Amino acid sequence: MVNLKPWITILAGLCVAACGGRDGRDISGADTDFQTTLIEQLIDARPGDVIEIPAGIFAFDRSLSLTVNGVTIRGAGMDETILSFANQTSGAEGLLVTASDFTIEDLAIEDTRGDALKINEGDNIIIRRVRTEWTNGPDTDNGAYGIYPVQTRNTLVEGVIAIGASDAGIYVGQSENVIVRDSIAEYNVAGIEIENTIGADVYGNIARHNTGGILVFNMPNLPQPGHSTRVYRNDVHENNTGNFGHPGTPVASVPAGSGIVINSNDRVEIFDNVIRDHRTANIIISSVYSTGYSDVSVQEDFDPYPETIWIAGNALGDGGGNPDNVELQALRVMMFGLTGNIPDVLWDGYVNPELAGEDALPAGYRICLDNGDAQMLNIDGPNGYSDPHIVDNTDCEHERLPEISLPF
Repeated sequence: MVNLKPWITILAGLCVAACGGRDGRDISGADTDFQTTLIEQLIDARPGDVIEIPAGIFAFDRSLSLTVNGVTIRGAGMDETILSFANQTSGAEGLLVTASDFTIEDLAIEDTRGDALKINEGDNIIIRRVRTEWTNGPDTDNGAYGIYPVQTRNTLVEGVIAIGASDAGIYVGQSENVIVRDSIAEYNVAGIEIENTIGADVYGNIARHNTGGILVFNMPNLPQPGHSTRVYRNDVHENNTGNFGHPGTPVASVPAGSGIVINSNDRVEIFDNVIRDHRTANIIISSVYSTGYSDVSVQEDFDPYPETIWIAGNALGDGGGNPDNVELQALRVMMFGLTGNIPDVLWDGYVNPELAGEDALPAGYRICLDNGDAQMLNIDGPNGYSDPHIVDNTDCEHERLPEISLPF
């Protein structure tokens, strides 16, 4: 087991919201003149340019955008250079980037009407030491995403802080070859979410006080399915914040008290993490059939079943004592008594009927659990939860996934 204490101590000192939100930043003294300067710099940018933003609080009433490859935006520090969109009246995002070879670092984006930082369809993206925050704390009216690269390739998210997003604080979607490391996500619905992404390493992060800590999802009706994600050496604890996501969105179905959640994704490894103090379960494995989202029209070739999962070497503690679900509460009491707990791994039990029935998937598709005395509970979703039971055939192995490497 890797010693997590040194980097946890370092990262914990970075948290500026510390703990759940405030009444909102006072921007009455913010610089409003810099907006024109920055917009002009973004419009006039050429490949190789470095746009320097000085220390200060700068107010914006409209979205910013960049469409030029090879640009770097650099502030003086995530607590020194603050771009505030509290008075935003135009546009959805704070900053929208549609470009490749892009770097953004050392600044904060606060209180956007929609997503804070969105990067769409770019290659070779670096997001480093950026803070995104809604300073009023968790609220359904907050923007959906904090850090939001989508349809990108070769993406590094490093040393960021994401707070208060009504969907996901750090989200990487429909992308390929991704690293998310050494970051903090707190008081979001989903702390860190990897969705429909091929090849991701998520490590060295702190996910705390979200509804769900770290999510690895596949959703239907998107351009590509995801697979091959490693989640390791993270500190995932006390993700018990009530779900404030917008009804009808996939994350709105995530129960408060979810540590790491795998949904309809394949080839996922969860190892060497600290995962503790989650009221519903430390680890949840489910299919789209358990989300409520499967009521929408689903593409024919979408694979809803989570397969080839490996869980090993995690430090698991105190989970499942007060599930955020009436049925799960009843199940907990029925199976484990008034003071009992749901086991560390909760599985909805959906399997591809073309491969197997019950828990007996072929070896290459099974959920493998090599985690001390941790157990997995199959709640038997396909049969209306009529036969919940502890799974006893989790002693298996899968070929290890390769480490993600980036070309920069």
